Amino acid sequence: MLPRVSFVIPVRDDAARLGRCLESIKRNEYPPELVEMIVVDNGSTDDSTRVARRHGAIVIRSNGRVAELRNRGAQAALGGILAFVDSDHEIDDRWIRTAVDVLSGGGVGAAGAPYVAPPTANWVQESYGDLRARPAARQDVDWLAGGNLAVSRKPFDLLGGFDPSLEACEDVDLCNRLRLAGLRIVAEPGLRSVHLGDPATLRALFFGELWRGRDDARVTLRGPRTFRHFRSVLIPLANLGAIACGAIALAVSLPVVAAVACSVVLALAAIKVGRMHRPTIVRAGQAFVVAVIFDLARAFALLLRASHRARRAA
Repeated sequence: MLPRVSFVIPVRDDAARLGRCLESIKRNEYPPELVEMIVVDNGSTDDSTRVARRHGAIVIRSNGRVAELRNRGAQAALGGILAFVDSDHEIDDRWIRTAVDVLSGGGVGAAGAPYVAPPTANWVQESYGDLRARPAARQDVDWLAGGNLAVSRKPFDLLGGFDPSLEACEDVDLCNRLRLAGLRIVAEPGLRSVHLGDPATLRALFFGELWRGRDDARVTLRGPRTFRHFRSVLIPLANLGAIACGAIALAVSLPVVAAVACSVVLALAAIKVGRMHRPTIVRAGQAFVVAVIFDLARAFALLLRASHRARRAA
């Protein structure tokens, strides 16, 4: 028997993209009576609620962080599989069947895939997408993003869902707790999801990562005690140290030391670009600029508490 799948979609003032998201869910090759769509509206003032109801979704009004919104939707869901998809995403036609197949494997707690850049992407969005680690085949990973994530209902409930105290990195935290409970996190290329909300400018990229990185250290310290796991906080620390050393060196007229400090930031960004699959010189150069901005934002996120409002404004 096929399981019921409940989609939980948080939204705020995103009616047009929400409609495209819900249409992509309805196009899926899966019995429609086994698909439930729950839209959790976070105080929208546009047509988001009407769009959701027109597509047959259940609408719940709630306020709070994204973790709280997702938990609220999960509490109302009836499915044995919880599919967390954000309103600015479009999923492939076989997404549901693929998620059911992956989660039926032994010891799998969650499944998903890195986001895909929008079809009309500019160079910032293309480069941002190129820098995402994208498995070519099904494989175990450390974590997956919460905007394209399918989770088995039982372990989700046992773990208490997403941590509502987190402003960001709530998806990383959930994956860490699933892994600590002995469950696998599986990336599957078939769970393709186009992210229409990828940042279109370097400014939007900077403020987006400044916000996403604000809880990174806190979540990392909770997780598995491995070097690979700690890389997400060690790299921002190294960049922040290099920036501080460079600023001090310039202040006391030591340009050589400042140049060495700057080279640390550039070298760490170059490592990201080096993981790209056979890029052209132009694409590599564009990706390098994006990687530098990304790393600087994550470094400053260790000190600054950026708000989601600032991110949306950017």
